[in-house]
Amino acid sequence: MSEDGRKKLQEIISESNNIVFFGGAGVSTESGIPDFRSVDGLYHQKYDYPPETILSHSFFVRNTAEFYRFYQDKMLCLDAKPNAAHLKLAEMEEKGKLKAVITQNIDGLHQMAGSRRVLELHGSVHRNYCQKCRREYDARYMLEAKGIPRCECGGVIKPDVVLYEEGLDTKTMQDSVFYISQAETLIIGGTSLAVYPAAGLIDYFQGKYLVVINKSPTPRDRYADLLVQGSIGEILGGITV
Repeated sequence: MSEDGRKKLQEIISESNNIVFFGGAGVSTESGIPDFRSVDGLYHQKYDYPPETILSHSFFVRNTAEFYRFYQDKMLCLDAKPNAAHLKLAEMEEKGKLKAVITQNIDGLHQMAGSRRVLELHGSVHRNYCQKCRREYDARYMLEAKGIPRCECGGVIKPDVVLYEEGLDTKTMQDSVFYISQAETLIIGGTSLAVYPAAGLIDYFQGKYLVVINKSPTPRDRYADLLVQGSIGEILGGITV
């Protein structure tokens, strides 16, 4: 990150009191959680089925045991810890500058870092419920379950994660639209903006500063008031709030 870029980002954050952060997988990869779409991501590894197929609603229904073999192996990274980006965003919220974190990630690291207003577009591995009686279970139970995780009532437990072929939660989408449309500054970080409908939420921003922080180009780069390519942990971690 250039010195000019660092100073510009510091100026924007210093003068903004209504910041919203919109983040994706790149925020979590620096905590050791694999990214589906990166060069080294899950899509480039070999399985009996492509991950996109395994993580679909119809596959969950038809091949539940195979779904959970993959899910337990690759999706439950429960030892991961928040990185500098998560911690800085929590600090920004604590200081009253950041109004919401809108994330496509399902790992709960923003909450672990101390963020309170986190809108999880694609759900969370930490919420799981019995499809029969609706009893709730935590992620550790899901990880340690043998075979298909089942409730005491015998029902199959399903993660509260948005699978392919499933719709996003309406309330979460509405709240995200509200925060983005009201924001003075929108920071987009660690996302290729390739997954819809989540990426379409950016269209609602009409504030003063659009900041894009990502290692690779995004469709929004040309609209950014500040474009920074690099590690989001290093970049946000170096900011003074």
